[in-house]
Amino acid sequence: MNFSVPATSANLGPGFDCLGISLGFRNYFSINEAKEQSVTISGEGQANPHFTQDNTFVRIFTQTYKRLGGTAQFQFVFHNNIPVARGMGSSSAIIIGALFSAFKMAGQIPNKRDLLNIALHYENHPDNITPATMGGFNASFLKINRNGKPNVVYLRQSMPKNVKSVMVIPQQPMSTKKSRGVLPKTYSVQDCVFNLSRSSVLSLAFSMQRWDLLRESSLDRLHEQARMETFPILFQIQKFALNSGALMSTLSGSGSSIFNLCHSDDAKRLTKQLIAKFPKFRILALDFDNDGVKIEKG
Repeated sequence: MNFSVPATSANLGPGFDCLGISLGFRNYFSINEAKEQSVTISGEGQANPHFTQDNTFVRIFTQTYKRLGGTAQFQFVFHNNIPVARGMGSSSAIIIGALFSAFKMAGQIPNKRDLLNIALHYENHPDNITPATMGGFNASFLKINRNGKPNVVYLRQSMPKNVKSVMVIPQQPMSTKKSRGVLPKTYSVQDCVFNLSRSSVLSLAFSMQRWDLLRESSLDRLHEQARMETFPILFQIQKFALNSGALMSTLSGSGSSIFNLCHSDDAKRLTKQLIAKFPKFRILALDFDNDGVKIEKG
């Protein structure tokens, strides 16, 4: 059986750990019964023997599949497009893809709402796992239920065709754990209010397609400055993208990629300009995804 799961961009500036969007750029994988388990990888990670010897996807899949009563062995074939440690949700794609496919291979219909809460065992904030599961633009938070366990509460908005993303992807990875380590331990009330106001307007701007408000409402005072200082060229990319017609330009997740949103008619031009200015970086013009994790035909 064939599956796919999308890349994502989280935070979107001020929406630290709560806003995320799904990108039309996917990891594909097939899972079929076999006499012995095997793992084959092409694309991202294919040169790393660790990914075949101790594969996180296979480990999560197997744990979930056995818990659901499954007993079969499988052949796993992965074609990975999402770059690792670049702020495009590679870890969330692994988690959500593994959980979704485990339910399906165990003969159960995957409930996406339930998958989100199970995914919290492996990812403790919902900004990437929610768009990877649901597709579209998502705002989410965690609510503790009566049993003391967190549940994901989210709202989702489909993305229209009149805007696209242009991703700038450096070769240099950026560890989420290390990236969090450079953040301030405390914040001023003024900075918190700044982010609350921007993220609130940003969410409504996406819902109402008020693209003219994205530039100002995507500003951040909680995490981008500290993270981007560890890789200063990101400031240049961000400034250049905004001066070249991007409607917003933010650090994608914890980095190192930069997420840009523009009108669809401007995507080709913006992509060419970014390639010319930053030839050592990978530049991708992408549609937005509204499906999330899914079963592929064929």
